[in-house]
Amino acid sequence: MQRDSYVFTFEMSVRDYECDMQGIVNNSVYQNYIEHVRHEYLKQVGIDFSQYTRQGINLVVVRAELDYKFPLTSGDTFVVGLNMLRESALKFAIYQDIFRLPDHKPVLKAKIIVTALNQRGRPEIPEAFATLFSTTMV
Repeated sequence: MQRDSYVFTFEMSVRDYECDMQGIVNNSVYQNYIEHVRHEYLKQVGIDFSQYTRQGINLVVVRAELDYKFPLTSGDTFVVGLNMLRESALKFAIYQDIFRLPDHKPVLKAKIIVTALNQRGRPEIPEAFATLFSTTMV
């Protein structure tokens, strides 16, 4: 993995309680990891997820595709790389890859389809996202 091939990267570590009886990270925990990184990226580019919610704009996942490649275990350090691409007028895709450190072993490949819903529950992409997507590509 080359850090410059992603618009954003974020390093994390596995905590003991995230592992299942087999001693590996439970499959559902990976969704928490990548969601956390999406929120960190939005903060970095000036988009306040919680402020949008208070304004009645809800950013929602409509589809999640996860390909598990290799399990993480307690204490492993890993990095999540993120790219975004506008899929249509109302949807965008967030591509996220997890790599174990320091060997950069591929752990997970994900494609998350997201939209924003306005106060009436209808899809509507806020202007800040439109600007973001005009410059962020896979």
